[in-house]
Amino acid sequence: MNKLSLTSVASALLSFAVLAPLALAQTNAGPATRYTQLNQGGVGLIQMPTARVNDAGSFSINYQDSEEYRFWSASLQLFPWLETTVRYSDIRTQLYSDSPGFSGDQTLKDKGIDVKLQLWQESEFLPDIAVGFRDFGGTGLFESEFIAASKRLGPFDLHLGIGWGYLGRQGNITNPFCQLKDSFCDRPGGFSGLGGKIDYQRFFKGPAALYGGIEYQTLWAPLRLKLEYDGNNYQQDRAGVLVQDSAINLAAVYSLNDSFDLNVNYQRGNTFGFGVNYKLDFNRLKQLKLDPAPLEVPATLAQSVATVDKAKLNQDLYLNAGFVVDNYALTDDEIILKGRQIAYRDEDIAMNRIGRVLASHLPAQIKTYRIVIMASDMAMVETVIDAEQFISAARYSSPDADVKSSYVRRNPQLGTEQWAVERGERGFGYGADMFWIQTFGNPENFYMYQIGLMLSGAYQWNNQFSVQTSAKLNVLTNFDQFNFKVDAQDTGVPRVRTYVREYVTRSDLTMENLFAQWKDKLADDWYAAAYAGYLETMFGGVGGELLYKPLDSNLAIGLDINYVRQRSYEEEFAFLDYTALTGHLSFYYRPTWLDDTMITASFGQYLAKDKGVTVEFAKRFDSGIIVGAYAAITDMSAEQYGEGSFTKGFYLSIPFDVFSLKSATGRGRIPWVPIGRDGGQMLNHPIRLNTLTESRSPFLR
Repeated sequence: MNKLSLTSVASALLSFAVLAPLALAQTNAGPATRYTQLNQGGVGLIQMPTARVNDAGSFSINYQDSEEYRFWSASLQLFPWLETTVRYSDIRTQLYSDSPGFSGDQTLKDKGIDVKLQLWQESEFLPDIAVGFRDFGGTGLFESEFIAASKRLGPFDLHLGIGWGYLGRQGNITNPFCQLKDSFCDRPGGFSGLGGKIDYQRFFKGPAALYGGIEYQTLWAPLRLKLEYDGNNYQQDRAGVLVQDSAINLAAVYSLNDSFDLNVNYQRGNTFGFGVNYKLDFNRLKQLKLDPAPLEVPATLAQSVATVDKAKLNQDLYLNAGFVVDNYALTDDEIILKGRQIAYRDEDIAMNRIGRVLASHLPAQIKTYRIVIMASDMAMVETVIDAEQFISAARYSSPDADVKSSYVRRNPQLGTEQWAVERGERGFGYGADMFWIQTFGNPENFYMYQIGLMLSGAYQWNNQFSVQTSAKLNVLTNFDQFNFKVDAQDTGVPRVRTYVREYVTRSDLTMENLFAQWKDKLADDWYAAAYAGYLETMFGGVGGELLYKPLDSNLAIGLDINYVRQRSYEEEFAFLDYTALTGHLSFYYRPTWLDDTMITASFGQYLAKDKGVTVEFAKRFDSGIIVGAYAAITDMSAEQYGEGSFTKGFYLSIPFDVFSLKSATGRGRIPWVPIGRDGGQMLNHPIRLNTLTESRSPFLR
């Protein structure tokens, strides 16, 4: 095939950028508001990615099926300029392994991660421009890079791009970077480490291909048609050499509704495929609520404190404001409430409801409402409401009435108040919750799970000291399908986590932890904790934590130190010989230049005695859903670490009230760890002070 020169490529891109806006001006059509997914996940045509991205918060779960491949993927528009995609590929022509005793007849599975960065947004005369990296952090089966441009012409969306790696194997142009530097002419093979590392040395190197296509919005709104020129020749696929009778691929996408898309496609001139996409918006996701209406502030307030029905006040605070009162103090001119919010994640909504309940019960002589949020018997934050200002705003006495301006947050200022209830500090407590453990890509079964109950109990001696325990009761699992326990790789690294199969299959009822703990607020902004016992599933020992967390600050700093011993996976209360000193200095930072994000960096020594840093990035959307990713980089080499090269993982944290009809403050977490090895592994602390003090600088709301 004749190769195009760099000048030809530049001319094509220039023509695309100049002619497209002229046609757009003639058609006078607006841009599309939602873009469809390509086969491997992410906005695109069929096999080829484009420069288009959806609105921030757009999330899509995708399944695509063809003769040789199946793809499961999830794509999230993390920021307006950043699209991220994670994917599992099922190569149907290859087995997971050559050993039937190891993986049976399961076909080969491969993990992949993609990112796309939009560099330029479409304008009247210029297209969207984006650069992307596909399968850049794995074994590289589909590794590729691309630069793409997209421009709308009425009902037509035109796309042009240059691909390298998997997307550029057609080799129909000379690699433009090769003309700048000889090192770009050849693409190194294989992958570094044992997979999972980012191979920067291969980016934009080797053969390149020009690709493009058109997406047409038909007059029938649910139907879109796609045509693309493919940049791949499929001669080096992991599924084997795939016959390509044509470089033209075709597809039709039908939208069942705002959530579901169905597609059929015809690839390489000889292969049919189909798929389904489920999409939602993490910013707009919400559930209809059947909460009680906020109380109206009466025209006439109560006459005196003596006439207040305190039982009814507490009941209304609980039922209407979601506030559980632990204790209260009522004086001639103020009321102090200590308690917990269990219903309303948004503090403004919570304070509006609490204020309305108090105003509907208390007389005008009460000038100040003080709401103290407690956590584990420690006062976290105090909200002071100016009663007169609040009542005026709640009654909409003026056009510019603003309830939020009637209260301020401050450090708790409690002294020798006369509390209404004499509470005993000693006592028992108990609870039950569900747990859900899942893993993907196992040799015995692609998806494995364990669902059950987490039973907990505690005895408290005083506000600082208690003993706690929890046990896991297995209800439903397929972990019994594990047909091997210990992998054959011997790296010399202590087995601090890779005995996980032994632990989860030991018994249907296991003790998760049993420990004594002490915690206290040392001074304003300073908190401390100490603990000893069976601290988690795999380790017991002693440890402590110190946290500095100023009220409503963007930065908190914590230090934990622990001396631990590995628990036996054969006997509930026994230990193995392995011991370790582990601990980290952690910085919790919420950057002002990146909205609704939390960056955590923890420096220290891990369970396997490797040293390094774990960096975690979390993004919160308007619905309260949080998407996070983390990676641990330590002094352990990729060869020592094993498959995956270093620790990394992702998670989705979902507020319960996204799905419930009643407002709630709890949330669940769905993790995804591609490969769990022994390097970069932290202790699972029984208590985390940064989480315990969440209300001082709310992020999880």
